[in-house]
Amino acid sequence: MTETKLEQSAIAYCEETYPQTCDEFKVILNEMYETFCKKQRNYGPGNISVGTPLQTKEDIKLSLTGLWFRQNDKINRLKQLVVMGQPDEVGESVEDTYQDLSIYSVIAQLVSRGKWAK
Repeated sequence: MTETKLEQSAIAYCEETYPQTCDEFKVILNEMYETFCKKQRNYGPGNISVGTPLQTKEDIKLSLTGLWFRQNDKINRLKQLVVMGQPDEVGESVEDTYQDLSIYSVIAQLVSRGKWAK
């Protein structure tokens, strides 16, 4: 007996219906992970924790606020490149900017879940 579309898991459904999209999504996630690891090796966790142990609500709020500012910078960069059509003059492509924005979003979730730098 075969599953109906409603009985399939969301993953099985997407992978069957949109195989190329799903494959490329996984490639992008791997690229993001590699970039994240390289930046972790370069910067360490202190730039995200802002020198705090991330043990209090205030520490976490400070870290998430810093991440918000970083994401806001990336959003404004995308506005200039995509919406306003400004040329890249600093060597950060649209794709790099999207990747950074995505990585900051994952880092914010790690901070919120208490898993940053552990």
